[in-house]
Amino acid sequence: MHADDQVGEGVPAELAVFLREAVDGRPVKIAPSVCEGCGGRVFFVLVNACGAERECSGCDSRAFIADSEEYWNEESWEDDEPGAAGCPCGSDEFEAAVAFSLGADGSVRWVTVGLRCIKDGFCGVYADWKIDYGPTDHLLTMV
Repeated sequence: MHADDQVGEGVPAELAVFLREAVDGRPVKIAPSVCEGCGGRVFFVLVNACGAERECSGCDSRAFIADSEEYWNEESWEDDEPGAAGCPCGSDEFEAAVAFSLGADGSVRWVTVGLRCIKDGFCGVYADWKIDYGPTDHLLTMV
C-alpha cells in the first residue's frame, strides 16, 4: 500500500490489496459499495469501459458508480455496450469497491471498479476510466 492510501471501512481486505496492485503508483482512496436502500453489500453489476451500474441483490435498488450515468447512453457506448459482470466460476454476485486514483492536488484522476465474487472470492478489475475534468470531490461518494 502507498503511504497516502485511504481504505474505507468495509472493503474486503483481498479486494483492497487487489485494487492497490491494479492501479498506478498514485495514492488512492478505496471505498466499498453499499446500497443506500438496504445497506446491502452484494450486487449484480453491468460494466463497460467507461462506467458501471450496480443492482443490489437484496432490494433490487440500482445506482451508478462515479460519473457513469453521464456516459450511460448508446451514443457513448459505440461498440462497448454494457454487459453483466461474471466470475469465471459462473457466479454473477459480487462485493464491489472503487479505487479513486488521486492527482498531486488530491483530485480524482482515475476510477477503477473492483469486484470480489461472493462464491469463490475471485477478484478482478471490471471497469477503469480516466477523469479529465474538475472539480471531482463529488465522485468520492458515488460508489
